[in-house]
Amino acid sequence: MARNIHSSPGNVPALRVLFVAFTLIPLRSVTASGQQQHNYFEALQKSILFFEGQRSGHLPPDQRVRWRRDSGLHDGATAGVDLIGGYYDAGDNVKFGFPMAFTTTMLSWSIIDFGRNMGPELRNAVRAVKWATDYLLKVTAVPGVVYVQVGDPYSDHNCWERPEDMDTLRTAFKIDAHHPGSDVAGETAAALAAASIVFRSRDPEYSRLLLNRAVKVFEFADKYRGAYSNSLYHAVCPFYCAVNGYQDELLWGAAWLHKASRRREYREYIYKNEVVLHAGDSINEFGWDNKHAGINVLISKEVLMGKAGYFESFKQNADGFICSLLPGVSHPQVQYSPGGLIFKAGGSNMQHVTSLSFLLLVYSNYLSHTNKIVPCGQSPASPALLKHLAKRQVDYILGDNPLRMSYMVGYGAHYPRRIHHRASSLPSIQAHPAHIGCKAGSRYFLSPNPNPNLLVGAVVGGPNVTDAFPDSRPYFQESEPTTYINAPLVGLLAFFSAHP
Repeated sequence: MARNIHSSPGNVPALRVLFVAFTLIPLRSVTASGQQQHNYFEALQKSILFFEGQRSGHLPPDQRVRWRRDSGLHDGATAGVDLIGGYYDAGDNVKFGFPMAFTTTMLSWSIIDFGRNMGPELRNAVRAVKWATDYLLKVTAVPGVVYVQVGDPYSDHNCWERPEDMDTLRTAFKIDAHHPGSDVAGETAAALAAASIVFRSRDPEYSRLLLNRAVKVFEFADKYRGAYSNSLYHAVCPFYCAVNGYQDELLWGAAWLHKASRRREYREYIYKNEVVLHAGDSINEFGWDNKHAGINVLISKEVLMGKAGYFESFKQNADGFICSLLPGVSHPQVQYSPGGLIFKAGGSNMQHVTSLSFLLLVYSNYLSHTNKIVPCGQSPASPALLKHLAKRQVDYILGDNPLRMSYMVGYGAHYPRRIHHRASSLPSIQAHPAHIGCKAGSRYFLSPNPNPNLLVGAVVGGPNVTDAFPDSRPYFQESEPTTYINAPLVGLLAFFSAHP
């Protein structure tokens, strides 16, 4: 998985928070075994609320994270286009399109498979998707062009300032026929297609708009093949450098277009390109830069339901992926910490934990509905085992770990207080109306004090392989939250809130 190198001490955070009012939910109790009884619905509420703290653009009247204000209101102006809106992906103020699109796909998949378990939070989850898709429609409005980033990352990371105060370069970076980016375009097509399913019955006209745009963006991605890291190396590397190639995103985009449209052309595209685009590669990876395991799990549903036997190889790949995650199975790329957390080398480990756990749960459901198991040598894996493994990871995040710490801000009594996040760590506009300049924020970054604004629901990068966690802003790989950590967690929490 490519690393998110995003923020380091040339960049810095700090302030106080107007706590968002929640319906109070019963306190968690501890079982005889010492494990907490978690309130998954409370965690679900907060995991979705987090996205409101990441919003860019004009904030709506019903904005619940009240310490945030409008920001990025001139985005796109230098290119003569409107690129206002979308999400900041993590603790900085750049809008990176690749992880934003993946976040949108995973939020949509969470709703498609687990929306029925979200209860009153379903409305907020749908709004979180629409905040992203409204922006993705803007970045794909010009045929043959996709704007993939707003903000110069080097300029941004040289400062520690609130998004409301941004005075760094807001350069708009794009891909086109001469500067291809099939990876980010393929993921954007997947996001639009997946979201079209979310809105199919809720807003049919909007759904059609999303699907039609997804078709056009995919055609562009497929026709002009290349990695966006090659076209925009100095803008996207090492931050969201696509080291895994673009082939998986083309299959991923086609898979979601097939699911959304049921058009034969996408089924045939997947079938014809399975080998060419390396569908079986890196089976134990899944995240913003590597879609292989997700492709295999998504397509396997058709195989398990007896609708597409010619995709049997995808199910075999999915089975192999599941087997590689089982504890006790020696695999060079998947480890477990002493406390039981999935660990993969590189930064922001929780992105692996939530994405891989999401696939465990999704595949478990697909198997349950067809009375199937995963043949893992001498130890076949049942759907119940996969659910148990996914739940164990969620429980670790929420506090069942050696430090007894919740890695979700605002959940439980003990959680990270010094997260690597500019808006959270700097005084809010309400508390400090005066402008805070680029370097003036450094003292907040270096302060030992807790962040003044609580970014409720944010899940940080998490502990290291020994379960140790420094609650400190400079340790960005451990203390920085990201949208693509939370997006798959939304689906997991929805399911376990209904099936504790």
